[in-house]
Amino acid sequence: MDAATEALAAVDRDPGSGLPLAERAARRAVRAGDAAAASTAERAWGHALLHKGNLAGAVRHLGRAAAWGTRAGSPQLTAEARHKLAFAVLQRGRPQAALREVDAALPDLAGVAAARARAQRGIVLHTMGRLDEALAEYDVALRVLRRAADRLGVQRMLINRALVHADRHAFAAAERDLAEAEQLARELGRPLTIGLIANNLGLMETLRGDVPAALRDLDRAERIIGAHGAQLGTLHQDRAELLLSAGLTAEALAAAGRAVSTYRREHRHLKVPEVQLLLAQAELLAGHPDAAGRHAAAAQRGFRAQDRPAYAELARLGVLRARLAGGARPRVPVAVLDAMLATLTTAGWPGAATDAALVAARLATDGRPYLARAAAAARSRGPALVRARGWYARALQCQAAGDGPGTLAATRAGLRILDEHGWAMGATDLRVHAAAHRADLAALGLEAARATGRPDTLLEFSERARASRLPATPVRPPDDPVLTELLARLRAVTRDRADRPAARLLARQARLERQIRDRSRHLDGNAAGAVDRPATARALGGALGAWGLVEYTRGNVITVVDGKVRVRPLGDLGDLVDRVVFAATRLGRPATAALLKDAAARLDALLLGPLSEVDGRPLVLVPTGPLHSLPWALLPSCAGRPVTVAPSATLWLHAHSRATGGGPVVAVAGPRLAQAAPEATAVAAMHGGTALTGAAATVAATLAALGTAGLVHLAAHGRLSAENPLFSDIALADGPLMVYDVERLPRVPHTLVLAACESGRPVVRTGDELLGLGVAFLARGAAQLIAPVLPVPDASTRPLMLAFHAGLAAGRAPAVALADAQLHNPEAASFVCIGAGFR
Repeated sequence: MDAATEALAAVDRDPGSGLPLAERAARRAVRAGDAAAASTAERAWGHALLHKGNLAGAVRHLGRAAAWGTRAGSPQLTAEARHKLAFAVLQRGRPQAALREVDAALPDLAGVAAARARAQRGIVLHTMGRLDEALAEYDVALRVLRRAADRLGVQRMLINRALVHADRHAFAAAERDLAEAEQLARELGRPLTIGLIANNLGLMETLRGDVPAALRDLDRAERIIGAHGAQLGTLHQDRAELLLSAGLTAEALAAAGRAVSTYRREHRHLKVPEVQLLLAQAELLAGHPDAAGRHAAAAQRGFRAQDRPAYAELARLGVLRARLAGGARPRVPVAVLDAMLATLTTAGWPGAATDAALVAARLATDGRPYLARAAAAARSRGPALVRARGWYARALQCQAAGDGPGTLAATRAGLRILDEHGWAMGATDLRVHAAAHRADLAALGLEAARATGRPDTLLEFSERARASRLPATPVRPPDDPVLTELLARLRAVTRDRADRPAARLLARQARLERQIRDRSRHLDGNAAGAVDRPATARALGGALGAWGLVEYTRGNVITVVDGKVRVRPLGDLGDLVDRVVFAATRLGRPATAALLKDAAARLDALLLGPLSEVDGRPLVLVPTGPLHSLPWALLPSCAGRPVTVAPSATLWLHAHSRATGGGPVVAVAGPRLAQAAPEATAVAAMHGGTALTGAAATVAATLAALGTAGLVHLAAHGRLSAENPLFSDIALADGPLMVYDVERLPRVPHTLVLAACESGRPVVRTGDELLGLGVAFLARGAAQLIAPVLPVPDASTRPLMLAFHAGLAAGRAPAVALADAQLHNPEAASFVCIGAGFR
């Protein structure tokens, strides 16, 4: 019995190291015929297997523990085995059977043992979506355990109660419970439990909307849990939910896929439908309604088989949202809609209840009562995503009532909440991807703005709908020696791969990139950089002077000339942008010349042809979608015309307002380009500056120049990483200079010239949110940059750059100098001016 008791305590501390003790103790007790010891040791064995993910083994040994308890004539031993068995049965997807096991055990238990069984009952009830009943069980159990000074029992109970509090969005209570539980785990010497608590903290922060904090907690949890060889399925599931909340759909799908594989391998069938529902939500956000519908339907079948009615209604909501997104309008009786809404509200899921009300409003004959219920979330104190959905409902409510000003006001309020949510994230990719949650509100705002017939209002909401994550003032990440070391190691691996490609080095590069990405995402944001008020026509008119501004949005072209705003419809561009880009990358082939000429002329007629008010004026162009990658100088009306491109009119105005840059001129030449060093040397000589060439053109030297110079010219190989835009880079003597390097600079030059392939081309995400090397310099505070949006040949780049810099040295504005240079070097038309353009 002493060996069995010792094994039980060892398994409680660390299931991995305690498992061999439990096996030996059980075999010894069975051989000796000691029924009480056998029951205790078998219970320890089953408990260890439960934590190791072997559910079948756990059920077998816990069942034996219950049988040995009966043979020992000990109702308490039997009951303790049965309530532990209940948890294993629950994980296999049988909550009603688990509840029966606990209820059968309770009459034979008293005191602390009964409290632990009630806690197990709370876990089952929580799983079934009966949150109030679960909380009541935990409260009763905690009082007993505290009186008994059972610190281990209290620690476990606090963890479980915290999860209920988190699901009810009582985040302060959840945080208090988890903090106390972690302190107890440290005092009791339970390192694995500390990892599990970190996992639960990550889930709580996800629900609260603090993405950086959640990432920090989940990464800490993965390190600890992985080191103990314990189950990672729950962590993968929670990470998928977190990534989904940040709009990172591809990564969320991958994490959810890992969770499903882990759960199925461990036979933890209970959790599979939950992850299928996550997969449905991720596919829906990614724009794949058919796949979303299949996952949601599978989840609904799974929840029904497990007798989890609240979760089944949550899956029904997923099915309906997918069908609506796919263009269908399913016929659903009002009674069914009301029951779904009531169930989700009673379960304590405010976000799901709000979405259910929005779906019901679209499907019911009279949707107004449902919109009113959903709009109530706007006034709640819940997470940002829930409150924003409430404002979306309020906007729809006003729209249905014909209240245009109310619709616009509600849309502004919802977008403001989402922007504050995005700016709480320090990492650029998190902010950009989280903007996917703005799509519905932004589209509704544009629709309502068009309905007003007021050009100024349409300009405002066109601005609110785009590039919301680029800062008005730069926000620099703090110095991080770990990140510095990771970047240095990545540079070394990249350099080695260039010399001797190998699969091993490629795998190491991918691992380092993942570590850098994850480390950067731990940073908290700073709302001081947010742009809350879009540029007005009056402010733009004063800054533009003789220039005209043309902004493209879905279905419309907006112009600002002399402070007056005009709106025209935008015709269907079809595949003309793709044709121009395709032909422009094949200029040396005669067959593409005619294609380019025809496509460019037709595109020009659609984009600029009808805009007589900008005839003869230099232009500030604000593109949308694929137009961000267009080499504008190829359009007939832009040939020889000063043109600058900006992510938004608001950001152009901020760039234009930046003081004219002072400081030296530095030109840098990267390796493996024959013309780069002569180009850099000539450019430096024109401005009386410094050239960094050969071995002197290192990443450190270039970063130092970028931090002090007023004008920097980089002639090097450029690489756009479409999959991981923050790893887009420029090749230098000792490795690549990446976007992550740029983001850590204390300042950047006023004007940059990037003579590197595709360095001006951004990766465009939802809401015209942009990622890439050129965008990174603008976000850090550069007023303007000159860069190509397509690959450029080395031989034709040098003449263009020398002509351009001659114009700059003569005092011409960057956009003017570029237009003049391209007029005499048409083969280098893929260069664009981005930003202020004439500062």
